[in-house]
Amino acid sequence: MRALKSLGPAVSRVSSVEAARAGLGATIGLGLAGFFVLSPEIDTELGLYLVAPFGASSVLLFAVPNSPLAQPWSAVVGNTVAALVGVAVCMTISDPTSRIALAVGLAIFAMILCRAVHPPAGAVAMTAAMSPEAVSRLGFWFALAPIAVGTTALVLIAAAYARLTGRHYPFRQFDDPSEKRQVDRRSAEGLGLSESDLTEILERYRQSFNLGVEDLARLIGAAEMQAAVRSSGPMTAVDVMSQNLVTVSPRTPIGEVADLFRRHRFTSIPVTENSGRFLGVIFQLHLISRARDDALRLDRGYTAALRRMVDPRRSKPVLAEEVMSVAVPRATTNTPVGALLPMMADADVDAVPVVQHGQIVGIVTRTDLIAALAKSAMRGGH
Repeated sequence: MRALKSLGPAVSRVSSVEAARAGLGATIGLGLAGFFVLSPEIDTELGLYLVAPFGASSVLLFAVPNSPLAQPWSAVVGNTVAALVGVAVCMTISDPTSRIALAVGLAIFAMILCRAVHPPAGAVAMTAAMSPEAVSRLGFWFALAPIAVGTTALVLIAAAYARLTGRHYPFRQFDDPSEKRQVDRRSAEGLGLSESDLTEILERYRQSFNLGVEDLARLIGAAEMQAAVRSSGPMTAVDVMSQNLVTVSPRTPIGEVADLFRRHRFTSIPVTENSGRFLGVIFQLHLISRARDDALRLDRGYTAALRRMVDPRRSKPVLAEEVMSVAVPRATTNTPVGALLPMMADADVDAVPVVQHGQIVGIVTRTDLIAALAKSAMRGGH
């Protein structure tokens, strides 16, 4: 029975929407590349034509764009290196079988050395080895056109399509100093593991081609979080939320909001109407971001920009409604604690308002969650 199960699907279920997104993306990608860049018919003069391996590359770029094998370096460099190897072997080996086998084998060797493993590149090397006539006409130009040009076009289309459909591609940029990168680095450090530790784990289990360091950090963190939720029992938002709320109106000057942050050491303040209807949340991070933007716009120092923003003597003060965030995660009193944790996974969200019939009845901060989980763990220890 175990042997039969091993023959079943190894990939988890994916929604029909995601399947349609991937299929439509590949259709658009190959369609645009074939219409504007590459010809569907073989062009022996410029070499700008579609080849079968582009279909395989499309599977990775549009269906599993978070895979290390689908990233731009892997795709463009992998396909190009494999094409160079395939052309070189085709020019030197006359026997077809030996030529094909050697081209694919050497292409894999070269891709691994270049840290650019891209499975469709094996088909690129094989295509070159099986096409001596085209190689004799194009020579090493084959690696540039159609391979490098075509792969680059697909990568650019995949990046644009991912942005339009709410996905991230390219997925990992290890040297990117952006905010997202800082979030991922903090996630790894929160595990008590360095990037080299996580890399060693992937290499030990031979998963470095299938999973990235930041992916592994997120998975380990998610597993620890789920384990903490399990140990917390059936707690809901009403059990952990803060109920004695300090709120502001949308017309409250931002200087008063900053004073509340300073006086109460809050990290977030809800914005409500007089009736108590919830409108949004102001996070401390919003004040910092607004001051940073003003500093850049006015070419001033950050501290000066912050003081100017909260100065009560301004003729037209900045109001709470101009800074508050409306599109924030929300919970009800019956929301399980386990559902609150992923809501705070985003670095911009450190509190979740608890809303009932449009009225805010409480707020759950990260501190509330940590305290609740700690108490639950202590009870479990006894």
